[in-house]
Amino acid sequence: MSALSWARRIGGGPLLRACVLVLALFVLVSLLAPWLAPQDPTFGDLGNTLVGPGAGHWLGTDKGGHDTFSALIEGTRTSLVGPLAVVLFSTLLGIAVGLFSAWRGGWIDTVLGRVLDILFAFPALLLAILAVALFGKGLTAPVLAMAVAYTPYTARLVRGLAAQEKVRPYIAAYQVQGHSSVFVALRRLLPTIMPTVLAQSTVNFGYALLDLAALSFLGLGVQPPTPDWGAMINQGQAAVLEGQPLSAIVPAVAVVLVVVAFNVVGEHLGDRLAGRES
Repeated sequence: MSALSWARRIGGGPLLRACVLVLALFVLVSLLAPWLAPQDPTFGDLGNTLVGPGAGHWLGTDKGGHDTFSALIEGTRTSLVGPLAVVLFSTLLGIAVGLFSAWRGGWIDTVLGRVLDILFAFPALLLAILAVALFGKGLTAPVLAMAVAYTPYTARLVRGLAAQEKVRPYIAAYQVQGHSSVFVALRRLLPTIMPTVLAQSTVNFGYALLDLAALSFLGLGVQPPTPDWGAMINQGQAAVLEGQPLSAIVPAVAVVLVVVAFNVVGEHLGDRLAGRES
């Protein structure tokens, strides 16, 4: 099924369809990046620094002589893999914590609820910076720290939805039939709430991308010469002062487009699921 067909199937207007196409385009570029990049983005030609757009460099070069267009394409991969890992880990952990908390209830639910409240007090970017201070710069430590920071969003959602679902008659019917609590929770209750969880995870992806880009912009995330949109914005500041702003503007626009697209798609899915349940 094509991206446009999927957008039509879930409903929505031209904005939603445009956002789906934008996401599909960036995902495709990330998969084909090695074949689409016309030059090696890690190779810096010091004889061609801060060059304007032209036949050899479609979007010009940065202060290190790296081709901006090639770096933008290769940076798509690193800029999407990090948020994907954050969302994947936080969603799995959030589902486990939220489902266990709601299903067991009592003091276990109370304790886990307080732990989630404490985690809510720490911004994801702050935890990522602390992880970098402890374990060094790179992508692994910030991703793990941000996964922990994003877990409460999914866990609270799953906890609330599971608490509502477990008192419904169909859950009691499965238990009367002799099915184990694990089977009922994972095979019957979880599939019911999973669409709403996926909608939340879609929104979380955009925020995680923004946080990781900010971390790379600060020089604490992905390190040169590995292309990354946040790092490109940082390196492009010198080009802005030299009258060649594309090396900073283009990756910034890419970040905004992807974040907005994920938010629009996630909000639409959430609104549609809410309308279906009402």
